Amino acid sequence: MPFIDSKITVPVPQEKREVLKEEFGKAMSLFGKPESFLMVGFEDNYDLYMGGKKLEKGAYVSVSLFGSASRAAYESMTERICKLYEEQLGIPGKSVYVTYHGVNDWGWNGSNF
Repeated sequence: MPFIDSKITVPVPQEKREVLKEEFGKAMSLFGKPESFLMVGFEDNYDLYMGGKKLEKGAYVSVSLFGSASRAAYESMTERICKLYEEQLGIPGKSVYVTYHGVNDWGWNGSNF
């Protein structure tokens, strides 16, 4: 039950959303999670500030997982997310924050896991 939610300062065209979504799906193997349950959200043209200054190009990415993963998996995912945002949107890794949230109670389709 992963959910990847991104707040991004730049416009994200539909074709870039598709590429990011597909790459996030492939990255689920890092967590041992199936892509079939992955939910992805994008909020572009979002105002972000870092160090008191507005970022022209920046992103905040929140990754929620049912359960948790290893520190190595989180490290690999952060590396992959930063690389994708730089390649696809021109956002440097130094302007990307990634957080991870392990969730013990996750509901879907009228019941909880």
